[in-house]
Amino acid sequence: MTAHGAIDSGLRPPRGRRLLYVVGAVVTATSAATLPGIVTGLVYREWDDVAALAVGGAVIATIGLAAWRVVGRPGPFNTREGLAVVSLAWIAMTVAGTLPYLLSGAISGPTDAVFESAAGFTTTGATVFPDPAVLSHALLMWRATTQWIGGMGVIVLFVAVLPLLGVGSVELARAEAPGPEPERLTPRFQQTAKRLWVIYLGLTGAEVVLLAAGDMSLFEAVANSMTTVSTGGFSTTADSLGAFGAYSQWVVVAFMFLAGTSFALHFRARAHVSRYLGNAEFRLYGSIVIAAAALIGIGIATDGTAAASVRDAVFSAVSLVTGTGYHTANFGAWTGALQVLVVALMFTGAMAGSTTGAIKTYRLGVLTKSSAAGLKRVAYPDAVITPRFGGRPLPEAIVRNTQTLFLFYMMVFVTATVGLALVDAASGSAVDLVTATSAVASALGNIGPGLAGVGPGESYQAIAAGGKWLLAFVMIVGRLEIFPMLLLFTRYLWRR
Repeated sequence: MTAHGAIDSGLRPPRGRRLLYVVGAVVTATSAATLPGIVTGLVYREWDDVAALAVGGAVIATIGLAAWRVVGRPGPFNTREGLAVVSLAWIAMTVAGTLPYLLSGAISGPTDAVFESAAGFTTTGATVFPDPAVLSHALLMWRATTQWIGGMGVIVLFVAVLPLLGVGSVELARAEAPGPEPERLTPRFQQTAKRLWVIYLGLTGAEVVLLAAGDMSLFEAVANSMTTVSTGGFSTTADSLGAFGAYSQWVVVAFMFLAGTSFALHFRARAHVSRYLGNAEFRLYGSIVIAAAALIGIGIATDGTAAASVRDAVFSAVSLVTGTGYHTANFGAWTGALQVLVVALMFTGAMAGSTTGAIKTYRLGVLTKSSAAGLKRVAYPDAVITPRFGGRPLPEAIVRNTQTLFLFYMMVFVTATVGLALVDAASGSAVDLVTATSAVASALGNIGPGLAGVGPGESYQAIAAGGKWLLAFVMIVGRLEIFPMLLLFTRYLWRR
């Protein structure tokens, strides 16, 4: 028996076959994501795209079943293998997600298809389509579905396949969970995931009803609700939510904020609403949103009516902090000071345990408190100083892991920014500093639009092919919180 409770490695199937077993099951489950697009296409009689989605779904299912049932073999996992399988599953989902775009002819080459698929499953919201309205209803629903699935992550797929796989669900959750540690609401992790799904479905359904009661069609309400609750940001128009009225925008603001709140906190607060304000991270999250909205509001106060300025300020602040990427105002045209704020908000993120990306407010709280404690130790070297967050002492392991992740986050940001500039320069279509910096910050934080050449109303179409591959990789790195993807390229993960 190993330290992880697995049987002796000599009796286990080869690692590659065990990993392929799970990845194949995830890919098979992903094929079901084509169904909403197929149904939508049938309603609107978009036969060619219905055929593309159906064939794409069939091919995805066939490949997944072959890997799952024919080639792969089940077996227990350890932590390292949990990290590996989650990363490989996200890569496989991204590749599988290119088929509907390629088969329909909406995208002609693999580079743009991989970029669009990665942006969907990672809920980044970056796109190669200058105007999404050129796509059929079926393909718009496919884009929305990829983000809706990606919002809760591949952990969602494991709810259905874990009983068949016999793998360590907690190890998989630790690799994918958007926060410091996966939080159990029940003794069994599988039951926890199901309860979080109920909340996810409930928020989506409630937003559909409210948006459909406004100026959106039922199709627009469904598509935009799926990409709001997932904090994805794929909208149905080039103007994003700016194409709709004030009522729809305020509804979306409310649901972006709710999607940026820990789903575990939603569950715990279902009977006692006061638990929201009793949570230190929630208070920090709300404070960041309020402060950002106030600063933006002051900066754009002269750009229109007071009501419009307030709405644009609040909408932009919530969209940026939660990483949704919707826009009602062109923040790329704001003053330099506000653009610096925009980039800063791309790094914050909302609460751990939500559907958002970036660093997360919990980690920001840990970094702030531990840094203050470190500074105090300089003044009082003999004192025993323990950093606290929300009145509770922070364990050294959490402080250390948070600082390590922040360091790697910034290293990836700097390296990818330099890499994007070099790749585009080598292709003869060099991007400017603002475009490169904001594009990487947006991809790493899973946001979508950046500034300058990739700002609101623009697309990533002009980015060179090498730059798109790099940004697609950065999106997945950001979605999986750095370590699982980076560990794929180290010997520590694969050493027996």
